[in-house]
Amino acid sequence: MKDKGKLVIWPAYIDKNKSRSKGRIISRKSSVNEPTLQEIGLAAQKLGMNPEIEEDKAYPRSWWESKGRILIDDSAPKTALSRKIAAMIKDMRSGQVK
Repeated sequence: MKDKGKLVIWPAYIDKNKSRSKGRIISRKSSVNEPTLQEIGLAAQKLGMNPEIEEDKAYPRSWWESKGRILIDDSAPKTALSRKIAAMIKDMRSGQVK
């Protein structure tokens, strides 16, 4: 059960390789290629979202893959926060943010 005041962010939410039916919730243009749990956690930390990484969880739509999830503060709609995290990961990968 998720904590009160927290949102669950699965890597599939921002994965460019996933279709909407497989779990992506933001546009392909905004999403990133194969985000890792550590990248999402670091991006959320840099954005001040107080992330909690749970590595042993499996996304319900792909229950056979245990890729984990991130719990972040519920401060805005999930799609808006997912876009911010994806944008931060893009910046981190391009070397603009250290």
